[in-house]
Amino acid sequence: MSGLLKNTLTLSDALRLSRPLRFNMMFKPVGSVCNLGCSYCYYLDKFKSDERSVLPLELLEKIIKEYIEINDNEQIVFDWHGGEPLLLGLDYFKKIVEFQKRYRGNKHIYNTIQTNATLLDSDFALFFKENNFLVGVSIDGPQDIHDKFRRDKGDNPTFLKVMRGIEMLHRYAVDFNTLTTISKAGEGRGLEVYVFMKDIGSHYMQFMPVFEYVNPINNNIVSPSDKNSSLAEWSVNPLEYGRFMCDIFDYWVKNDVGTYFVNLFDSTLANYCGLNPGTCVYSETCGANAVMERNGDIYPCDHFVYPQYKIGNVRESSLEEIVSSEKNTCFGIDKRNMLPNKCISCKYYFACHGECPKHRFSKDEQSGLGLNSLCEGLYRFFSHVDPYMQKMKSFVFEGKEAKLIMDCDF
Repeated sequence: MSGLLKNTLTLSDALRLSRPLRFNMMFKPVGSVCNLGCSYCYYLDKFKSDERSVLPLELLEKIIKEYIEINDNEQIVFDWHGGEPLLLGLDYFKKIVEFQKRYRGNKHIYNTIQTNATLLDSDFALFFKENNFLVGVSIDGPQDIHDKFRRDKGDNPTFLKVMRGIEMLHRYAVDFNTLTTISKAGEGRGLEVYVFMKDIGSHYMQFMPVFEYVNPINNNIVSPSDKNSSLAEWSVNPLEYGRFMCDIFDYWVKNDVGTYFVNLFDSTLANYCGLNPGTCVYSETCGANAVMERNGDIYPCDHFVYPQYKIGNVRESSLEEIVSSEKNTCFGIDKRNMLPNKCISCKYYFACHGECPKHRFSKDEQSGLGLNSLCEGLYRFFSHVDPYMQKMKSFVFEGKEAKLIMDCDF
């Protein structure tokens, strides 16, 4: 392909697009407003508006109604993000639930919320428990790793406040998982971070590499299309990212399969089995995970909230028109179509699919197309886990449980 088929539809694309509309959406009623000032935050400089403004209730009601009505799913999931969504206040979330009940019909509504947990109190925890919210907590590991880059706007550490928030979730038996960034601060400490997450009660873990380029003038994080940029100091070394995940996998595959779940491991096994990986990062195409800003603007991806990627505004067009637009479709299929031959011909392309386009800062020498800067680390991981994945795949196809891998010798 090598970019020659930019915006070209394959048969699988056409079949997918001809089916009833199914998509996910990330809702950001507070935009980028946050009580923290994390060094590596990819979002703080993306969407600027009045710090006091939030998504108006009339627009909130409209988008909830449309999202439920046009989404051809029995189960509708609302993902609430920020910035820091708890800054909305509890009354705002009560209105969210009220609107959802008003328009849900026969569909089942689920809510997830991603938070830094520093504002969690008993009122929020009780509300999340009573309304079955799944809480995602952003925490980077033990105190010295977490506090290296996750600090408040006064440059104060935040670890202890996050831990108090997690204690509140435990007190009210609120289901939660963890989102952990892998930055320069965590290099060489993968297993230590994994064990820490287990110790605080996380059974579902997402590990996200931090690899960004910044504008040298204002230090703002930029998209891969920005040519005047330099590697951010907090970015993880690609090979160290691969090592980080390999170290976790080596422990997990012998002790925790079926009990603790890591997003990369689950997605990899799904791709080995020819199933939906469950995340756009490791899917062949993207574009079905839109994000809505607090003024109603819609973008195809949370990492591409830049003016040139805007696909519409719900004040001006219906949500169905926006997510079905040609611009959104092209964004999604270009994830595959703009990959160089080096990626397409890679033995692990089926598992990686070029990972996320936000990391394509490198250039393929032959084609000049964007190449994922984490490629070395990703290849290291996939080549390391391949024999285990092949064995777990055989178990799955035989109708057996993948956790039998823990009894195998390699």
